[in-house]
Parts: sequence; structure tokens; C-alpha cells
Amino acid sequence: MTKSIYLFVLLVLPLGVMAQQPTTAPTRAASLHTLRQQLNGLTQPAQGRVGMAALVLETGDTLSIRGNERFPMQSVYKFPIGMAVLHQVDQGKLSLNQLIHVDKGEYVGSKQHSPIRDSLPGGIDIRIGDLLRYAVSQSDGSASDVLMRLVGGPTAIMAYLKSLNINSIRVLNTEKELGRDNTVQYVNWATPTGMVGLLKAVQQGRGLSPASRALLLRLMTETPTGPNRLKSLLPPGTVVAHKTGSSGTVANLTAATNDVGLITLPNGHHLALAVFVSDSKAAPPTREAVIANMAKVVWEHCR
Repeated sequence: MTKSIYLFVLLVLPLGVMAQQPTTAPTRAASLHTLRQQLNGLTQPAQGRVGMAALVLETGDTLSIRGNERFPMQSVYKFPIGMAVLHQVDQGKLSLNQLIHVDKGEYVGSKQHSPIRDSLPGGIDIRIGDLLRYAVSQSDGSASDVLMRLVGGPTAIMAYLKSLNINSIRVLNTEKELGRDNTVQYVNWATPTGMVGLLKAVQQGRGLSPASRALLLRLMTETPTGPNRLKSLLPPGTVVAHKTGSSGTVANLTAATNDVGLITLPNGHHLALAVFVSDSKAAPPTREAVIANMAKVVWEHCR
């Protein structure tokens, strides 16, 4: 049975303000109505729950759809894991050049994504910096689990998020655990507004040194994942530092098709955008198109 989508749109500032254009009150009201219609229409094909939050960092202009609801992150959670690793590098607890042995027993299951496991099934000795690249850019589940172990597990990651005053993201399980039980992904959740808050922290340089921040953003910009999501319909050359997340499909229901990132606008401002598509019965291209179209609409109103 197809789920109905109950859409709540909260515009903290009207469209005219987001676009940084002088408008009259009636024009702003008309723009708000138009944006509501656009966003509502864009969520319908998902046949599931859609959440989004957007923030122009330099102006504070923001909007959200189901912004305070919880959505399974899947591999989006490698973004805060990567931040926690780099924070410990900044503290001198870890080094990017430190060599780590990864035993084959640490590899995620065969149905999960892991380029390291596929290329070196017997195990590997690898630098922490390379593990970070595999986890953040390549979305390697095995690399992510090893990094989680190195920083001290979920407790250390949650403590780091708390230090940034990020209270609406939960990183509680390994990729291995997510692969064994389909329900575990729902425990590792984020709200769209919480994720945008973390993107804001990165852009502002909170919790990371300038060098670590630059490395993280480079890894997120160079990622080959999600070409048909956030950046798909944006103008060629638009800089998008992002992290995707995807679940499998069980009983014709896909728990997570996500993309979150920092988008550089033509005027040099930065748009933090998080889009989560959850519990969807739509086909993969349709789910990704929902994300791409929402990103395009928000970008057009913010540029």
C-alpha cells in the first residue's frame, strides 16, 4: 500500500529574502505560495517520506521540509565519522600517515559496498589518510568501520558531535551491523536540520583545523558517488562538496536515498543542503530525480 506523504514546509524567511531581491509583501507571499507548490509537487513521485533542509550560510536564510523528523542516514554517516577522525588527527591522537592493518575479518558483508575488500580480499596494510579517502570519497563500508574503531567507537563520535552542539544526529552502529539487520539503519538517523547544522560547522571551521577542513571538503568534492542527486541539474562547474547514502530495497521499500552537501552559489555564498528520501516505493532514478529537482529549485531561489 503506497504511503501518503504529509508535507509540512516551514519557511523561516520568505522567498524574496532568500533570493536577496527587493520585493513587495504581495510578491513575497506569491513567491512563498509558488515555492510551496513546487516543493510539494517534487516530493510526490518518491512515494515515501521526503525531508529537506537548506541554509544560506552567509545570510542565515533557511527553509525546511520535515526538518525535525528522523531519517536513516546510511552512508551519509561517514561524513561525521570522517570529521571525528580528522579531529583526532588535529589533536595528535592519530596521524594521516599512520599505517593500520585491516584484517579480512573486519570487512563488511559481500552485499555491502567495499572497494578495499573487493581488491584485497586477504586484508591490507593502509594509511589512515587512505582509509579516510576510501570511506568519505568512495563510501567504503569496511574503511568506515575501521575508522570508527580507531577513534573509539560510536561513543567517541557522539561525544564529538555533542562538542559541536549537534544533537540531532545519531551514529550508533558499524556498517557490519547495518548489513546484518535492516532495522538497524533506522537507529542511525539524522534530521535534515541537524545535518545542515553539521555542514554549517564544517564551512565555519568549527571542530576542525583549517588543513583538516580543507581535506574533508576536497574528499567530499572529489567523490564519484551520487552524480544523479544534488549536483545533477546544477550548472556545470558548480562546486558541490557532498556525501551520499543509500540502502537496499526490501519488500519493494527503499529505506534511504540521501545526499547532503555544501554548494557554492554564483555570488560566492554557500548553500548547505540536505535531502533525505525514506521508505520509498519509487524506482532508483525517480528517487534520485526527487533530490536533483529539489536541489535545482532551491539553488535557483538562492543564487
